[in-house]
Amino acid sequence: MWGYDHGGGLMGIGMLLLWLLPVALLVWLFARAAAGRGGRDETRRSPREILDARYARGEIGRDEYQEGRADLEGHKKE
Repeated sequence: MWGYDHGGGLMGIGMLLLWLLPVALLVWLFARAAAGRGGRDETRRSPREILDARYARGEIGRDEYQEGRADLEGHKKE
């Protein structure tokens, strides 16, 4: 009667896409960022590789790195 029957379905789909695409993009970005933090990757690496990576990132100092290496190799630094 007032012209709502022409293209109403297409406008509904357009509005759905207008909201659905940005939300899906945000979900994908958050999922990718969470996976990029090394959550699953840490379980596949050896303890030595994890120790080396932490030292390379500067999370631990030289003394702590050497103590960790000695512990992993079975030698106790006295």
